Amino acid sequence: MTGRFARILAVAIPALMLALALPAPAAEKVVASLSQHDVSLTTGFAGSEIFIYGAVRRTAPLPEPEGDLDVIITITGPPLPVTVHEKERRLGIWTNGPPVALDSAPSFYVVASTKPFRDTVSWTDDMRFRIGLEYAINLVDAPDWVSDREAYREAVARVGEAKGLYSELPGGVRIIKNTLFETTIDLPADLIEGDYLARIFLIRDKQVLDMFSDRIEVRRAPLGRFIYVAAMDHAALYGAGSLILALFAGWLASAFFRTFFRTE
Repeated sequence: MTGRFARILAVAIPALMLALALPAPAAEKVVASLSQHDVSLTTGFAGSEIFIYGAVRRTAPLPEPEGDLDVIITITGPPLPVTVHEKERRLGIWTNGPPVALDSAPSFYVVASTKPFRDTVSWTDDMRFRIGLEYAINLVDAPDWVSDREAYREAVARVGEAKGLYSELPGGVRIIKNTLFETTIDLPADLIEGDYLARIFLIRDKQVLDMFSDRIEVRRAPLGRFIYVAAMDHAALYGAGSLILALFAGWLASAFFRTFFRTE
């Protein structure tokens, strides 16, 4: 009997400890949707916008919830390899220093929040869910001579911000009656093809309660894809074809005016 009781305890105690260690099911869940899931890059594409909206679904009564309710929304584009050069002054002239290759950086990144980012989420949950831009820029195989990796991450972030590809929108998410939320995020004209990840974080007292994710497919229209591939993969033929097309269009316009607008 004693041996059997000991075996039961040996199984029950670890199970109980595991159950206590697991977080309790969140009483607040996020339900969200996007205004569009497909973006077509046509030849005249000048940018677009995504309207993101949702609500908080409460699975249990909350008599007096502690802490402010906040929402963070991020959209991250496909990762790309990036090479960074640090400027060096040599003989009075600024030149590019040795290149440092970053493993990847997002081609597009925007974070919108109800409050300034650092006032919305804790450092721990930011690192746990990899919300901030610093967790999207990967610098793993840096050379041994790189002493300050963070400086290179910051350089990539500055360049992305200057090009309008990285942005932070404090106060960009609006919460209505502590239940509904909404935001509009602009997409620039120079998007690249790929799957863009949208994530919505429901936060209370700087702690993430729940997360919702969805994908946005950005694809080139057939004609746009043909022109893009021709320009990238067959630059010489593309240039020659463009020149011939321009000459033909000029000749056609000239012939049209000579035929219909000639004076006696």
